Amino acid sequence: MSIRVLIVDDQAMVRAGFAALLGAQDGIEVVAQAADGREGVQACAESRPDVVLMDVRMPVLDGLAATREILAAADPPRVIMLTTFDIDDYVYEALRAGASGFLLKDLQADDMVSAVRIVAAGEALLAPSVTRRLIETFARQATFVAPSRVDSLTKREREVLVLLARGLSNVEIAETFVLAEQTVKTHVGRILAKLGLRDRTQAVVYAYESGLVRAGHDRHPRSLNVK
Repeated sequence: MSIRVLIVDDQAMVRAGFAALLGAQDGIEVVAQAADGREGVQACAESRPDVVLMDVRMPVLDGLAATREILAAADPPRVIMLTTFDIDDYVYEALRAGASGFLLKDLQADDMVSAVRIVAAGEALLAPSVTRRLIETFARQATFVAPSRVDSLTKREREVLVLLARGLSNVEIAETFVLAEQTVKTHVGRILAKLGLRDRTQAVVYAYESGLVRAGHDRHPRSLNVK
């Protein structure tokens, strides 16, 4: 089955370029395009995509508000936020709203295609070049919530969550703790299930908002002081 994609961007040339790129790929079908957030919400309801590429800044209804509406519906698609800025006030709120990640618009074509496939497969995606800096920046603005559900995690699961929140991949986490990558994947799955989260991106946000991870702290595991 093809991955169904909706492209929402107020720049016609951007939409056309992304549509041409993705439409030429095996297993990917661009089912609709929209010029603003309001059109995007309607197009999403009508076309039932698997993945939505959502611009952040748009007229009528911005990408953040559109993302919230789309993800509030039953059986929502995955949403990838698109931005021209590596640090954007909207991005952190978009992650809180449930977006599966974000990408910079100037990324390479192969990276765009890979991103769609990764998110469609249920993984979260944050642009590696800015992940740690963006999360650290916007986490400073977060209002911490009571970390009651964190108590359900084992010590190892907390350690994995902390490194996940600091931008490490499964491979990097596995190397840090001398574990098999599949073991890390199992830990991540249990963390998501216990915390009632949909994907890694929501886990990152939760880790910061619960106070388990604080912006600016040393990311080395020996300094994490996870109990």
